[in-house]
Amino acid sequence: MGEAGRTLDESGGADAAEPLRVMVVDDHDLFRSGLRRLLESEPELQVVADARRGDEAVQRAGELRPDVVVMDVNMPGMSGIEATRALLDVSPRTAVLMLTISDADDEVLGAVLAGASGYLLKDAPLPEIVSAIRAAGAGDSTIAPRVAGGLLSRLRDQGPGQPATPAAPDLSEREIHVLTLLVAGCDNAEIGAHLHLSGSTIKHHVSSILEKLGVDNRIQAAVLAVRRGLVDERAGDATRRARRGTKADGDGRGSSG
Repeated sequence: MGEAGRTLDESGGADAAEPLRVMVVDDHDLFRSGLRRLLESEPELQVVADARRGDEAVQRAGELRPDVVVMDVNMPGMSGIEATRALLDVSPRTAVLMLTISDADDEVLGAVLAGASGYLLKDAPLPEIVSAIRAAGAGDSTIAPRVAGGLLSRLRDQGPGQPATPAAPDLSEREIHVLTLLVAGCDNAEIGAHLHLSGSTIKHHVSSILEKLGVDNRIQAAVLAVRRGLVDERAGDATRRARRGTKADGDGRGSSG
């Protein structure tokens, strides 16, 4: 997170609710200014800057150290993917959330490997965008479900691309279970419910997995797991089917009232 972030109050007690410092980067002026106005209406967010080009975003991020940058992918000159890589070099504690119209697998994978903490499409509702910004600021990751599904399906079709890294055998059995559920698209709450573990325990396991695999976020961990065949995807497929069934049951109960 950037230098402003969440901080302790003077008594050393509970977190002072400082807003997340956000920068918006998009070459479409109307979209950029409209998104900025919408985000400025959110009390937990503070929009500190906007930029219309990737190189401008890198410069401003180096000066302002925002907590989260909301970045378009396709921009003239330096692309959002190139800008993400360069921006994280000058402001490594900043999280980058890609917000774009493109769900092309190559661009999603490029953004993830460049260090993006999340990937949403521009048709996402505002509450989902705000939630993803909060998640990025907290060190978590968000990826649009249909984007994740397409990307991971493509990686599965390609088969394992590389042998497992030397760190892979160091993953505990519990960490393998957690990683399998990450690949299935589960968030921490869903993983905890599935494994009957607390949220803090799951967060600890996820942090350990990221460190052992040498990646920055859970999206990169899922990509790495699929590319290198680190998990039993049949278990992940079963979990995905169970999640769809649970959601369908919930929707059905909700509509019957």
